[in-house]
Amino acid sequence: MAAATLYFVLAALGFAVALSTNVQARRLGPFVAPYFLLAWLVGELAPHAIAGHVLMTGAFALGGALLWPLGALGALLTGGSILLLARAHWRGARGGAEVQRVLAELGLSPRGGISTLHGFPRAFDFRHANVERIRDVAYGPALPGDKGGRNLLDVVRPRGAKAGEQRPVLLQIHGGAWMIGDKREQAQPLMAHMAGDYGWVCVAVNYRLSPQATFPDHVVDVKRALAWVREHVAEYGGDPSFVCVTGGSAGGHLTALTALSANDPRFQPGFEHVDTRVVAAAPFYGVYDCLDRKQLRGSQSMIPLLAKHVFKKAPAADPELWDAMSPIARITADAPPFLVIQGTHDTLVFVEEAREFVRALREKSRAPVAYLELHGAQHAFDVFHSPRCAHAVQAVAAFLEHIRAKRAAAAA
Repeated sequence: MAAATLYFVLAALGFAVALSTNVQARRLGPFVAPYFLLAWLVGELAPHAIAGHVLMTGAFALGGALLWPLGALGALLTGGSILLLARAHWRGARGGAEVQRVLAELGLSPRGGISTLHGFPRAFDFRHANVERIRDVAYGPALPGDKGGRNLLDVVRPRGAKAGEQRPVLLQIHGGAWMIGDKREQAQPLMAHMAGDYGWVCVAVNYRLSPQATFPDHVVDVKRALAWVREHVAEYGGDPSFVCVTGGSAGGHLTALTALSANDPRFQPGFEHVDTRVVAAAPFYGVYDCLDRKQLRGSQSMIPLLAKHVFKKAPAADPELWDAMSPIARITADAPPFLVIQGTHDTLVFVEEAREFVRALREKSRAPVAYLELHGAQHAFDVFHSPRCAHAVQAVAAFLEHIRAKRAAAAA
């Protein structure tokens, strides 16, 4: 009986988590973080979770737990969990159709197919035979607010790349609510694909983190890294005149902000002369309006967190800075091409914010604006290998290669 009770409790918990992968739940107050974590991991690792449910049920069945009523009920819950997880996984695999629709608007199509079980079982194996990583290159001196190693970057490039080869460059900015995170942790599938399969040179950067750092320190560091790219990336085989930028969450915010604040002297203290324009931007699930002008977040507003830990002041105390740090307020006709990527079930950054940002871009920018909205995707869905991640990576690759081809044709 004890085994049957334990199995039932575990099956009930598993069903609740499996349900979270299929539900768009927001405004959860203190439960936001644990809900996101479980829905994210289990949703993107659904085949692994299904295998776990099967193994668990087999083990309890061998122990006789299913002979008891509670055990039988647990088996029913496990069956329901497997169905919910299969549905979540199917939606991720269907991301290919969503990518095809977006690329078709540009006259493009993704290159190659994605297996339905992409990433299973090696979701966290980011090795690529054709890629090498040069770690911890200093892009400038450590500055006040540095927790240690925040002035470093990694170069991810094709193995055997040589100086002067003029390969396109992708600058990757990690996320983490502007307070945590590291260049080693995010966008590994994207950088491996761009470097190993397309021959790009990728540069993953750290930047100072709050609460030690205060806006605009974070974007200043990204610009410092971009200045390093202009001066030194040719030594690693990159083309300093062709730099695109990407990143997720807080990194998505900094991606959009970097792309829309080219040569702003406020963000380039001491290196105002450096050209910080980028060719294109591909932000993932970014924050685009620090002030939440449309009041999309309601009780889940980020303003208190930003005011306490990142800006260190309320909006009323420095409205100009809050506005300057909001990408949506910086859109002009001269904005570079954008591919904005967002999940509908994102618990931390609501899909409506991405839609509003895209609407504003399309209203003002002369450059191409593509929007990939992935049904069922949770925040941080691209951190490790899954079918949905692979489809999004293909979309970014196709978009950036398209921009590259257009630029080459215009220069010919």
